[in-house]
Amino acid sequence: MNYFSSDFKLGILGGGQLGKMMLTDTRKFDIQTYVLDPSNDAPCKIGSNVFVQGSLMDFDTVYNFGKQVDVLTFEIEHVNVEALEKLESEGIKVYPSPKTLKQIQNKGTQKDFYNANNIPTAPYTRFESLTALQEAVAAGQITIPFVWKSTEGGYDGNGVKVIRNSESFNGLPDVQCIAETMIPFKNELAVIVARNPKGEIKTYPVVEMEFHPEANQVEYVICPARIDDAVAQKAREIALNVSEAFNHVGLLAVEMFQTADDEILVNEVAPRPHNSGHYSIEASYTSQFEQHLRAILDLPLGNTDSKVAGIMVNLVGAEGYSGNVVYENIEKIMAQDGVTPHIYGKKQTRPFRKMGHVTIVNEDIAVARKIAEEVKNSIRVISIQ
Repeated sequence: MNYFSSDFKLGILGGGQLGKMMLTDTRKFDIQTYVLDPSNDAPCKIGSNVFVQGSLMDFDTVYNFGKQVDVLTFEIEHVNVEALEKLESEGIKVYPSPKTLKQIQNKGTQKDFYNANNIPTAPYTRFESLTALQEAVAAGQITIPFVWKSTEGGYDGNGVKVIRNSESFNGLPDVQCIAETMIPFKNELAVIVARNPKGEIKTYPVVEMEFHPEANQVEYVICPARIDDAVAQKAREIALNVSEAFNHVGLLAVEMFQTADDEILVNEVAPRPHNSGHYSIEASYTSQFEQHLRAILDLPLGNTDSKVAGIMVNLVGAEGYSGNVVYENIEKIMAQDGVTPHIYGKKQTRPFRKMGHVTIVNEDIAVARKIAEEVKNSIRVISIQ
């Protein structure tokens, strides 16, 4: 099929920042794009050929949208899988497949999948409700502390909480959940795997994630991870095993823990471009967004090596500010070498909302990390008071 400068139509479910960054590469290749998103102010609106406002969870909306395109992909997991299954049965190419998405959408199902496929992961117990979990704790079957995770709907630190005492349960929804053993880990790592329908497969270098202590959001993504080569090799091999087990097409971001004794445990996966791969736009030979397109269109995969060390800083809404967004000191950070801001185009800020990111590239990872700290301390995402 001729994808380029032709009548070929690529559909993207979700119009957020991931889709917007993917559209940069569809523009580069001149591929027609259709985007569906519930918000009329979605970041993708300005970059797509056709923008449709509608629910990603409504069967008819997703089905009717998908019938207009040749290949359908998504930038968010919360979509109507039944509609994707029907589209696939009618000959529309859906990548990653509805089957893969189903195995990943529910965190309990995802954890069961790891156990069934001998993929190392932290021990856990599934519960149909928060009430059932609390009863198990009261009966001494589950010991505190542990990590509570909602099986569905979590994102950016939502749907995850460390339970340290009975008060920790306050405010949690009474939904299906898992109780996961707390792992004393040295590092949180991630590996992005790309795979096309032919089965060609490549991994990106291991990245290391530094988290904000309160918001449970990533503050810095560091590539390459500052770990031993043997640990990095093990992480990439496990990521490949995960990819092969899911038989996915497109990108798969595999988040992992490096334990105190250098074991690698898989935490969770995302079947799409991912926050941990944003550094690749400036630092890699092939950005994760171009790679996702290459993979779902069954084109040869690009070089995943880094040209230079890269660090990504998330720009999130400052605490105490909600409303029309202002990026304070953006000129100051842009005066520094190797600093590139990416502003997602969300008009309204609120505390901890992802509003953009900044990439810092440098030959020396230590220098890049120092500049990243300066960037983090300079720029603020606030609102007009």
